[in-house]
Amino acid sequence: MEQYAIKGGNPLVGEVEIGGAKNAALPVLAASIMTDDTVYIDNLPDVRDINVMLQAMQEIGVMVRRDNRHKVTVNASNVTNLVVENEYIKKIRASYYLIGALLGKYKKAEVTLPGGCDIGCRAIDQHIKGFKALGAEVTIEHGLIKTKADKLRGAHIFMDVVSVGATINVMMAATMAEGTTIIENAAKEPHVVDLANFLNSMGASIKGAGTDVIRIKGVSSLHGTDYTIIPDQIEAGTFMLAAAVTKGDVTVKNIIPKHLESITAKLLEIGCEVEEADDCIRVVASKPLMHTQVKTQPYPGFPTDMQPQITVALALSQGTSIVTESIFENRYRYVDELTRMGANIKVEGNTAIINGVEKYTGATISVPDLRAGAALVMAALAAEGCTVVEDIYYIQRGYEDFHLKLHNLGAMIELVESERELQKFKLKIG
Repeated sequence: MEQYAIKGGNPLVGEVEIGGAKNAALPVLAASIMTDDTVYIDNLPDVRDINVMLQAMQEIGVMVRRDNRHKVTVNASNVTNLVVENEYIKKIRASYYLIGALLGKYKKAEVTLPGGCDIGCRAIDQHIKGFKALGAEVTIEHGLIKTKADKLRGAHIFMDVVSVGATINVMMAATMAEGTTIIENAAKEPHVVDLANFLNSMGASIKGAGTDVIRIKGVSSLHGTDYTIIPDQIEAGTFMLAAAVTKGDVTVKNIIPKHLESITAKLLEIGCEVEEADDCIRVVASKPLMHTQVKTQPYPGFPTDMQPQITVALALSQGTSIVTESIFENRYRYVDELTRMGANIKVEGNTAIINGVEKYTGATISVPDLRAGAALVMAALAAEGCTVVEDIYYIQRGYEDFHLKLHNLGAMIELVESERELQKFKLKIG
């Protein structure tokens, strides 16, 4: 079983290149099957969720060719099966994007109910509401979401809650519906905008992405395109906060600074120096960290996917900080592991009350989900002594070459696969 072995105490120093956004790449890949023409997609992150999605697409007859590690060619002119039910696709949340794409193009889809990280209830009721508004029948049978329609017609849809997944799914289905669809209370995340830009480059007519009202004028067909995925704001934010936690000096390259404003604001509040350029941000943590308050919100607020990382930083800050999780109710499962490393955190409902401590100490810890996994690695990098991080496959779902990028910044971290390799690492670090 793969683990990370980490000796803490080294500040992270240097430059790190950020890859493509997993959360943008997954819906873009799904949408690429909405044309019979060839589509070229660049800046794909080489992570497990992406590879599972590509495999599921191949199983329904899509031609997928890896041109290099980060670029694929997709041709969906020979889709033979509208049922997506493979063993692996259940494990990723983004499986449901294939419903909107297949329903939009073929007016029928059957896709296994999604999995992903267990961070709380992520209902699909808003997706179903949107599909029904467009004229589709939707049922859930034998673990599959089944949708079909004689034709899809544009509709005025008000989302009861801001949902990234539902906004994306309904936007895809509406792209090839007859007439105009208006989605109100739409999600504004950068990956919603990226998907809209991708669909527009294929001939769709989508306006307003990035605001809370999206207007989609249906088109009868889409054509091929050559598209580059946006940089990953969550990977970027993770390295920015890793600099803070380890008292480091890290320049995060290949980013869009505007996507990171809520994270930058919190880093400044807790006493870090932040320098912005056109496509990079430098974070320097030369002073003791200060306490603050954080509440997760839909974009442009502070991202729920960055909540564990900022909690790790605040647990090493002076004074008492409060973090409120307003998106997912199960997102504090990593706190027990952090407490074992010496953190002083009390969770009450959706609020964490954090009393800063001077240091973490190494321990054997287990990863409960993707973002918490990255945060626990950050804690290990700052801890006194050696830490073993188990269940790292969660981290590999969304971070490409995580340990190698950290190693290049000066972290003492190794991927080990056996007790013997672990002992070798411990001997090496003394």
